[in-house]
Amino acid sequence: MGDEELNSSIKCETRRYNVIIIGGGMAGLAAANYFIKNGMEDFIILEARNRIGGRIISIPMKNHKVELGANWIHGVLGNPIFEIATANGLVNIINIPKPHKVIAATEDGKQVPFGVLQEIHEAYVCFLRRCEEYFLCQYLPPPDINSVGEHINLEATIYLERLPSSEEKKLRRLIFDCLLKRETCISGCNNMDDIDLLELGSYTELQGGNIMIPSGYSAILEPLKRLIAPEKILTNHPVKRIIWDSEQHNAARQLDDMGEESEDSDQTVIEDISRANSEKANTPDVLETLTETPLKPKKKLLHSVEIVCENGQSFYANHVICTMPLGVLKDTANTMFEPALPQYKMESLDRLLFSAVDKIFLEYERPFLNPDITEIMLLWETPSCQEDLAQSWYKKIYSFSKVSETLLLGWVSGKEAEYMETLSMEEVAVTCTKILRKFLNDPFVPEPQTCVCTSWKKQPYTRGSYTAIAVGASQSDIESLAQPLFKNVHDKKPSLLFAGEHTHSSFYSTVHGAYLSGQTAARRLLAPDDSPENTLDCPGTADLNTWIQGVQLG
Repeated sequence: MGDEELNSSIKCETRRYNVIIIGGGMAGLAAANYFIKNGMEDFIILEARNRIGGRIISIPMKNHKVELGANWIHGVLGNPIFEIATANGLVNIINIPKPHKVIAATEDGKQVPFGVLQEIHEAYVCFLRRCEEYFLCQYLPPPDINSVGEHINLEATIYLERLPSSEEKKLRRLIFDCLLKRETCISGCNNMDDIDLLELGSYTELQGGNIMIPSGYSAILEPLKRLIAPEKILTNHPVKRIIWDSEQHNAARQLDDMGEESEDSDQTVIEDISRANSEKANTPDVLETLTETPLKPKKKLLHSVEIVCENGQSFYANHVICTMPLGVLKDTANTMFEPALPQYKMESLDRLLFSAVDKIFLEYERPFLNPDITEIMLLWETPSCQEDLAQSWYKKIYSFSKVSETLLLGWVSGKEAEYMETLSMEEVAVTCTKILRKFLNDPFVPEPQTCVCTSWKKQPYTRGSYTAIAVGASQSDIESLAQPLFKNVHDKKPSLLFAGEHTHSSFYSTVHGAYLSGQTAARRLLAPDDSPENTLDCPGTADLNTWIQGVQLG
């Protein structure tokens, strides 16, 4: 018996760290790099997959390397991802965009005059900017208009009323519908009626446009993992349980074993100190309650947090940074955390969206599209009634764009994307060939050599694509998710911190949002205990990225 206890103690010590980072995506790698650059190497990364990168991943096709996840660096000015890419020679500082010629075609294969397409696109962009103004200017929308989709459709209807011809109206309406489908892939939702109108402007767009990394977005991972010793990243370690307040967890378990029930069993000391102090008069402190319970004195535990992996291993730390995607948290938070997460966090998890956005890559033996054309928009007829997904999922594909002369890319979102994930690649390839033949009015469009589709919704360690603010949700829900949890209101440092794109209230849904959130969590743990809470700590730099980082998350 003594040998078993000794072995258990040795195992516990060898798996004990100052910080455990759950997830080796961008947020986790950013936190690890911040620790290393500031001289703190007592950490471990637990990654569920057999690779790092999270939603950044590339795979080889026959003649191409394709990005299944993140595609663009969104903005240049103040974007830390652009800075890393530039510093490592991954992008050209002078970015000369390639000519982009878009055509739009109807189901009968007729091409829309470019002037009409341009007219409706300009009107659409104007309507979208007006939606953003509700958040930025704090004024109220028309009555009963709560979503971005409702508002744009209202504006489009008013805009089209001035046209005398029903055919002109119909064609322009099809273009508006196509652009709204495109917006669902940008926003990450099933339908733009799902996106809260008053919150659209909460997302901050960095200047500089969307930048591609010529060697693929995955190239950004190399400089981020360079400083991290390989033994500090444990892959194939999915986490099953996060016991973030071991003392309370064990005390509660003792109460259960004794058959006693605590009246405050669902209350935990979790909010930050300012919130806890404001509520102290009305909320009983569970630690005080448990202290008053006549229990036998127990030995002081040496760790604050225990992480139990699916393989049965346990890891121990003083602090944990949880970077699990929103989709995983939405599905597992009820059973993952002990003690349970506070009610305000659970409600925010419920309100926010984390839908499916998937890509379809079609690789061909030889080019068949006009070399001047870079994208073909698909103007699907509006159905007169609800259609079965099996017969209509592909109508959510709003366009096919050229990645190269022999590689096309289509996007699909929401319920249609989830349905596509149930199909074989061969079935998707056949369907896409029919679509191209129909809209190009060309029965000789070849079948692709290879078809690759993503399946972000059914991937167990993502369960969706990126965060969106649903009708009824708000920026404050993202701020609630970012709120760290303390074991005790007197603790200087939190036990459980959260990072990931879903925790950045201005840059949610982006890689740079994930990066900044990881840095912020790490900085919080390394900050001096007596540092003023509102000080912007930007050591050694004076660049715009650090300033933005401090303002957004300081």
